[in-house]
Amino acid sequence: MVTPIRAVLVDDEPVARGVLREELEAVAPEIEIVAEAENGEQAIRHIGALRPDLVFLDLQMPGMDGFEVVRRLEGPDPPCIVIVTAYDQHAIRAFDAGAVDYLLKPVGEDRLAQCVARVRALRQNALAVAESLTRLQQLAPDARPAPRKIIGKNGEAYHLIDTQHVLAFQAERELVWIVTARQRYLATQTLRVIQERLANLNFARVHRNALVNLDRVSKMAPMTSQRWLLTLDNGQEFIVSKRQAQAVQRLWSW
Repeated sequence: MVTPIRAVLVDDEPVARGVLREELEAVAPEIEIVAEAENGEQAIRHIGALRPDLVFLDLQMPGMDGFEVVRRLEGPDPPCIVIVTAYDQHAIRAFDAGAVDYLLKPVGEDRLAQCVARVRALRQNALAVAESLTRLQQLAPDARPAPRKIIGKNGEAYHLIDTQHVLAFQAERELVWIVTARQRYLATQTLRVIQERLANLNFARVHRNALVNLDRVSKMAPMTSQRWLLTLDNGQEFIVSKRQAQAVQRLWSW
């Protein structure tokens, strides 16, 4: 049996949603439409509540557009995003950034079949799906140069974690943990790569094994003339190495 693919259709035009739904029924009966949304707010609610495998997302919508919907997605097991638009320049930009695929309106059955085949293949790699979404989120018009989300693993699920919720990254031999106020997640990249990706955010290397969010530091106290103790707002403590002490003190007191 073919594993069902749960999908959400997002488009402000009812006719466009109806046409796409009918074409999906003809081309890919294994795709189950679990919800439809006519605006960005509805899309966020449906995706958050239903955790679909796939989202067909129109970019041009009044109010919250498709880019903003993408930027606000977070949580476990992010969906594959297929951009649906009448403007090829937007579609190509989104595809280059990380969308699984794009469809130009009006959508043809042959092109839709190719898209569904691509989705089937990518769904076998949950990490690749999460990475594609984090790249796509950077295309949002007001996104900062650095990524707003980072990928963490908890059990078998991959989560998109907003960097403002991250207190620190902590290395234990070959593993790197993402520390949040609620729990820890296993990072998918090395501490060095994470530091490079977050260079434009207020994270600082306090030790060779730790990268800390300076916005979450509640206290910095001297231990010796060359070592400091950082306390985060959740009570967790980090020793600042002699090599990093001066730079961290300058950044945090700034």
